[in-house]
Amino acid sequence: MEKITVKWQRLVKDKETCPRCEQTGEEVEKAVSKLKKSLKPMNIDVELEKNELSLKEFKKSPLESNLIEINGNPLEEWLNAKTGKSECCDICGPNDCRTVEVNGKTYEKIPADLIIKAGLAAASNLSIEKENESCCNDNEGDSNTGCCC
Repeated sequence: MEKITVKWQRLVKDKETCPRCEQTGEEVEKAVSKLKKSLKPMNIDVELEKNELSLKEFKKSPLESNLIEINGNPLEEWLNAKTGKSECCDICGPNDCRTVEVNGKTYEKIPADLIIKAGLAAASNLSIEKENESCCNDNEGDSNTGCCC
């Protein structure tokens, strides 16, 4: 079975996170649940990994909070999006927090549909990689097959 790992990390201070990260966390849960159902027939499992950043880690690199990675690549890469930042709340202090800009629209809370879209792109990438592996292994050295290797 193939696997997609969705990793989400956020600042946790005194067992609390900021509203932006809390809302994104709810969206990540919804997205992973939908991806699991959608990708199961394709023999692809979806795992969610949640990581907490300490205040010290957050202060060192605030844009690492509310970061979503899918199979090791930031959400922004899968969506051809941009990473931004904006003022957040008391928990985050004077630091700007991570935002995502897709097609000119900025998201503070990352919606489930964007996470799902990125997850499907990762699933598609798995299929392409698997096809290329099979092609290369089955047809190595055969220039008549159209193999990409």
